[in-house]
Amino acid sequence: MEVFACEGCGAALTAPLSRVPFPVYAGSSYGNGHPMPVLMESGTYAVDDDPARPARSIVIAPGDAHGTAVVQRRELGACCGIDGRYGPNVTCAGCGRKVATRVDDCSLWQATWLEPDAVRPVPAGPARAVADWAELTAWWCATEPWDHRGRLQPRWEWETAVTLAHVVAAADGSPVTVPDGLLADVFRVLLDQVLPPGRPPKRLALLGPGLLLPEPLPDIAVVPRHPQTGEPWPTPPGVAAAPLDVGYWTHLARFRDRLLRPVTGGLPPGVERDDPLPPHGRYSYVRGFAWRLCDRTLERLGHAAVDGR
Repeated sequence: MEVFACEGCGAALTAPLSRVPFPVYAGSSYGNGHPMPVLMESGTYAVDDDPARPARSIVIAPGDAHGTAVVQRRELGACCGIDGRYGPNVTCAGCGRKVATRVDDCSLWQATWLEPDAVRPVPAGPARAVADWAELTAWWCATEPWDHRGRLQPRWEWETAVTLAHVVAAADGSPVTVPDGLLADVFRVLLDQVLPPGRPPKRLALLGPGLLLPEPLPDIAVVPRHPQTGEPWPTPPGVAAAPLDVGYWTHLARFRDRLLRPVTGGLPPGVERDDPLPPHGRYSYVRGFAWRLCDRTLERLGHAAVDGR
């Protein structure tokens, strides 16, 4: 683990943090006037190696910044908060050096971007133990894709756009068949939009820890992506992996394993749960900006963009 310290005076500026993979949608905006959550999990940081953004390469959760002060200034053009367009707005409380940019405006991920030239990492103890797949994919670790109003969460749309790109790349121009179920609810309509018929189809299935391997094996598998290492669950030989955020993968894989009644007592026969019913909207809705992320991911994978809009 590391603590980021001020390059000027050496004061600690963050809590102890563990490095995790950089979210590819970190710099994206969502809609107009949409309140956004915190990008990074508390206790983690990520480094963007993209040379196009050298001044905004280390991102942390705002709550993990310690010993800092926000610059009091007018942020013209922002809507509901700070959009960071005017550069660093967080200083070291010890020496006043500008060390970071806080972003919390609507439609933007809430995040603090450390200035790489103003901070330096300092060892702060051993790295966190890498969690095993069984621990990460227990049914109670599932992440619901909807908010309390039944609307798809922004992170879900972006994560599935990245997974879709991996499926399209693995399909290599062939149509993809998806068995009925939640996986089909998520990807069938999207795949039908971007992969034309005419060639022998490839089969897509959900594979991962705790699931029985189907016979025959699929050509492509949606598998969980480890949140600490960024590595996908290892697929059997000959099966291409399309990684998905582990919390959302667990939602798809364990949806029917959740408790449908209170731990104590019970419900009348034929009644599955209390009123109101849980949010369960459409899965496959993807907006234009998520399609653009899909295109960028395809380009990184060495494939041409798709026309899914």
